[in-house]
Amino acid sequence: MKHAARWLLSFLFICVAFSHAKTWAQANPSTQDTFPLLSGLEKSVEFWKKIFTEYSLSQLIFFDPLDMSKIYEVLEVGEGNRSQSYIDGERARIAAANNVEVERVKAQRGVKEQMIAGLKRSGRYMQHIEQIFREKNLPVELGYLPLVESSFDVHARSVVGATGMWQFMRATGKEFRLRIDRIMDERKDPLESTRAAAALLDQNYQALGNWPLALTAYNYGAGGLARAVAEIQSDNLVELIQNYNHPYWGFAPKNFYAEFLAAVDVAKNLDQYFPGLELHPAVKINEVELKKASSLAYLANSNGFTLQQFLEWNPALSAGMKVVPAGYRVKMPADRKIQPIAEPVVQVAQNKPRNPQHDQLQVVRHRVKRGETVLQIAKRYGSSVERIVQANGIRKSHLLQVGMTLLVPKL
Repeated sequence: MKHAARWLLSFLFICVAFSHAKTWAQANPSTQDTFPLLSGLEKSVEFWKKIFTEYSLSQLIFFDPLDMSKIYEVLEVGEGNRSQSYIDGERARIAAANNVEVERVKAQRGVKEQMIAGLKRSGRYMQHIEQIFREKNLPVELGYLPLVESSFDVHARSVVGATGMWQFMRATGKEFRLRIDRIMDERKDPLESTRAAAALLDQNYQALGNWPLALTAYNYGAGGLARAVAEIQSDNLVELIQNYNHPYWGFAPKNFYAEFLAAVDVAKNLDQYFPGLELHPAVKINEVELKKASSLAYLANSNGFTLQQFLEWNPALSAGMKVVPAGYRVKMPADRKIQPIAEPVVQVAQNKPRNPQHDQLQVVRHRVKRGETVLQIAKRYGSSVERIVQANGIRKSHLLQVGMTLLVPKL
């Protein structure tokens, strides 16, 4: 009850403090201030632009996380995984050479190749994505968020189970009405998952009052950010980054908005960053909602498709299912000559790490015992609170229940 009361007070604070800002923003949806480059984020945004457009997957960039304009070294390490012990050793060496604490040295892989692949894929989906966001009166620039999340790969799956171009965890996907079971996973459907992402982002905005916070909440959770805002009495993301302290408030959520701004700038200025880059042609999709359950084989055959072709147009479905349930929206091409909505899985599987801290990551299951906290569990397995929270979609992680099973990512 105490936790519930505290959350209610935090939420009421948010609603009152930001009601005027929300009214103004909704009345001016096209303003250039929708996604402001906040004072204090300039260096972070420039850093991520370099990560996205200059540095390759074979490079490890060692930099100062508190001053991201300071890059100590760039090492050629190949595209294979590097162990955490190797990375920690390099961090210690670089810290000693520059006379700084080791905490002031962080490593990040370049993702230029992934960014190029994501930009190309975005051409397929952006018309539909922008239409979905317009229908909800949301800024269409939000449609570029998959560049950060998945490189627009509908088959993307993180080591902790986040799936699809919008990287929904199972629990969050179900919360936003995506059907997820052993034979269907609408997180892989670019249209259904976009509708769910639009609903989630809209909910974040309604709760938090500005887009820097709403986008950060996509990574961190709206409840956690509401508590942070209430604690420091400010809705300014930079002030949160500088002044809020919490075990879960780490590098990833602090940088999520800056990554988004960098990705949007790259996507809108292709001639500047990737001259001559050609995007995939737009996919024109017709949707037909099933009034009654239908055989998968019948749906494929009656529309002149092989089973494989039909599944490429409907990536939420699996070859093992026999009946497609009523209510499912079948995706069909408006033009049979265009490429399907999703590439075959074998062509898009990504084994390359986005971040060296995810290299050689293993996941173990831990059953919570009485009195245990996430921090204690993280220390036991050599993990981190941030990884465990993200792996389990926990928003109120201090309310662990005895007997519940947690996924614990560790190196």
